[in-house]
Amino acid sequence: MSLGTLVIEAPEGSGALLTARHALEQNREVFAVLGSILSPASRGGNELIRDSGAKLITSADDVMEELNLSAVEHQLELAAFFPEDEAQAAVLKFVTFDPIHIDEITRTSALAASTVSGALTMMELRGLVRQVGGMNYVRLRETVAEYQSV
Repeated sequence: MSLGTLVIEAPEGSGALLTARHALEQNREVFAVLGSILSPASRGGNELIRDSGAKLITSADDVMEELNLSAVEHQLELAAFFPEDEAQAAVLKFVTFDPIHIDEITRTSALAASTVSGALTMMELRGLVRQVGGMNYVRLRETVAEYQSV
């Protein structure tokens, strides 16, 4: 179900170590964050690095590089500039860099309130818009289509 397992802390005999061993048995990558040699909570992860060849991780970039996901990460960054569907594209037409209330977007777009709310939520998660209080939204960036029309 996954490409790898990352162990942050694992005392000896912990479930995290059991999970890591299962991952190794299934030829999955195992990663571990090095912890203090004085901490019992770090002992298992440190031993994974020493004994089983778990890859030492110092940042998320280490995992992305090891799993060759840098290209995927770049594609995801680019995807954030595009509305995901027609509802998001329709709602985004009404959201500017000045705050606008969700009710105003619903009225002017002629979309169902649930459609507008869902689209705004998804776009907020993707970093296209942000709620600035009182159910008012602002745009955080232009989309690729708007860049191309300039």
